[in-house]
Amino acid sequence: MNTTNRDRLMLAISIVMAAIYLFPLYWMYITALKSGSEMFATPPSFWPAAPQWGTYAAVWESRNMGRYLWNSLVIALGSVALITLLGVGCAYVLARYRNVWVDIGLFLILMLQVLPASLMITPIFVGFSQLGLLSTPRLAVIIAVAAKSMPFFVILVRATFMSVPQELEEAALVDGNSRVGAFFNIVLPLARNGILVSAILIFMQAFGEFVYSKSMIQAAELQPASVGLNSFMGPNTNEWNNIMAYATMYVTPILAIFVLLQRRIVSGLTSGALK
Repeated sequence: MNTTNRDRLMLAISIVMAAIYLFPLYWMYITALKSGSEMFATPPSFWPAAPQWGTYAAVWESRNMGRYLWNSLVIALGSVALITLLGVGCAYVLARYRNVWVDIGLFLILMLQVLPASLMITPIFVGFSQLGLLSTPRLAVIIAVAAKSMPFFVILVRATFMSVPQELEEAALVDGNSRVGAFFNIVLPLARNGILVSAILIFMQAFGEFVYSKSMIQAAELQPASVGLNSFMGPNTNEWNNIMAYATMYVTPILAIFVLLQRRIVSGLTSGALK
């Protein structure tokens, strides 16, 4: 097989795999536009005969989606701010100072990433209850999300710091900069792309957080959109068009961010691959 045919075959395989992966997303969008009878028609239609565009406005008003999305945004931005504030310094230390204690710390960070949120929620809930943090549930969720996502952020940013030549810091120290000055003036500007990309990935994860929010936030006016979506579910659920309309309005902003920043995300993720 020559190079041209091989490239065409790989392109065809990629298109088929992308279509399989994206089909559930497409089905979500068209189901939101179907009427009740069309949703349960056999065989199913791949495009609604009479799109119900009013479903979006009805769901937005009846479910108070603006409030839910605002709460999701507060939790996501708060988590990103806390993780960035604490994680950048941790990642820098793990990238620059190598000894047995640093290696042990890195191993513990990797182990924390393995633990699922469903396993951590019980001890976190009990601990936060003892500390009185559940009186401010959104803050409690922000701290819990930050604790869960911190290892992921540290590992990514550490790779970015390792890609910055240490000789640049040494030259800055020779020129009279302190270690802190060299970090803020030399290393941090060079690593900002990787830090930004890691923060974006953390934001997308935190925006869809469910386990901690469902367990810690009881007041409906403080719950994020993921918990609001779960409120549709019940033993006799059949309003799938409303569910899909809600999911569409919830997911689309994240998809838009990913599409607009995909080049920066890919370049940031690979910035630390080669040194």
